Amino acid sequence: QVQLVESGGGLVQAGGSLRLSCAASGRTFSSYTMGWFRQAPGKEREFVAAISWSARNTYYADSVKGRFTISRDNAMNTVYLQMNSLKPEDTAVYYCAARAEPGIRTVGHEYDYWGQGTQVTVSS
Repeated sequence: QVQLVESGGGLVQAGGSLRLSCAASGRTFSSYTMGWFRQAPGKEREFVAAISWSARNTYYADSVKGRFTISRDNAMNTVYLQMNSLKPEDTAVYYCAARAEPGIRTVGHEYDYWGQGTQVTVSS
């Protein structure tokens, strides 16, 4: 069992930056593929970014490529999402997810554990 707790959300002006953190419990964190998803009001949940267990591979949604960076610290059982050049359309609840099987996936149902989410609001 893995428990995930996100933090770092908040209100920021367009063009600003935020760094989200996701702290994981459990001794097997280093073996999990980790992902970030988001859900805006009235919209479906969408994939944002993912990182392999070794951090060797990352993958981003086209909408955030070049602006967001996913990283992980396996010693700290934490995954991060650095968000730069934020836009109002980035406003959403951001969720951290863990996948026990290897391989990056962009679909939510491929992930086994989810955090409770953290709100990110970007004002124009």
